[in-house]
Amino acid sequence: MGTAGKVIKCKAAVLWELNQPFSIEEIEVAPPKTKEVRIKILATGICRTDDHVIKGAMVSKFPVIVGHEATGVVESIGEGVTTVKPGDKVIPLFLPQCRECNACRNPEGNLCIRSDVTGRGVLADGTTRFMCKGKPVYHFMNTSTFTEYTVVDESSIAKIDAAAPPEKVCLIGCGFSTGYGAAVKTGKVTPGSTCAVFGLGGVGLSVIMGCRSAGASRIIGIDLNKDKFEKALAVGATECISPQDFTKPISEVLSEMTGNTVEYTFEVIGRLETMVDALASCHVNYGTSVVVGAPPSAKMLSFDPMLLFTGRTWKGCVFGGWKSRDDVPKLVNDFLEKKFDLDQLISHVLPFKKINEGFELLYSGQSIRTVLTF
Repeated sequence: MGTAGKVIKCKAAVLWELNQPFSIEEIEVAPPKTKEVRIKILATGICRTDDHVIKGAMVSKFPVIVGHEATGVVESIGEGVTTVKPGDKVIPLFLPQCRECNACRNPEGNLCIRSDVTGRGVLADGTTRFMCKGKPVYHFMNTSTFTEYTVVDESSIAKIDAAAPPEKVCLIGCGFSTGYGAAVKTGKVTPGSTCAVFGLGGVGLSVIMGCRSAGASRIIGIDLNKDKFEKALAVGATECISPQDFTKPISEVLSEMTGNTVEYTFEVIGRLETMVDALASCHVNYGTSVVVGAPPSAKMLSFDPMLLFTGRTWKGCVFGGWKSRDDVPKLVNDFLEKKFDLDQLISHVLPFKKINEGFELLYSGQSIRTVLTF
């Protein structure tokens, strides 16, 4: 493309400080350096994790460009890049796969050493590619997709089928893959089992889709917002309940409902209290509980160790346990082969300039996933 090697001026949604709305600004995006790729973003989803930065629940430097669930096209590549070329359709990866560190080399591992979960806000060489009003703007989780153009390390990009619709498969960059994988890969749900899913947002619905795909016979959705029940039932839940309808602990309610047979529980909210509730709700001896929702930073969890001593398994789950560069293209192919339906998760599609409106839909509970298009 004619822009290769040049600084690109484009529009981006910049967060200047905590608890402020996004400001649509003209930014400058530098060309990619060695082993880096510059991407033109086509569509990006709004995820609760982005809101964690706004609220301060997730550590970040400011000003910052957040966003981490997207589809784009490679605009140009830096020296030494071999896995993608200009014109390729790609998904940026908030969870890199360098293929060299211990986690990448272990068949069960996926938390690559290059992941930026601590809010460094820079690329591998320690600098940023964004400037706005003469100031550097920080990256977010190696991706920064709330912008027309972004730069990522080669280890943070997956080439996908050119036929994939960008406004749908962007969800495979985070929300869908995280939930679906929590069930089929991390939790390893078995056919005929009973599952309980705490939190029925976009990721929670994806967990339900994974449980159904794995052959679970009973899938119980749990949320305070009963408006979410209809969609949960549509994607595969067999029943839904609200904890507010009961006076006893939800673990007791589930035990009575199922004859004490809940084998798998999933916490997809990111609240400490519900993490313990979900653990207590799986079978006392052979149950597995998976933490899927991102926990608030700098918070400690207190729980009765007897919950684990009796035999339960408590697992964490980053990006559904998938190895990002290897598995994202396969998931896109599965979507194209109609093995799952992403349309059920997309409630709103808005132009990028309406990003603040998209976050209002998130806060009000009206949206499942809002996708912004460029």
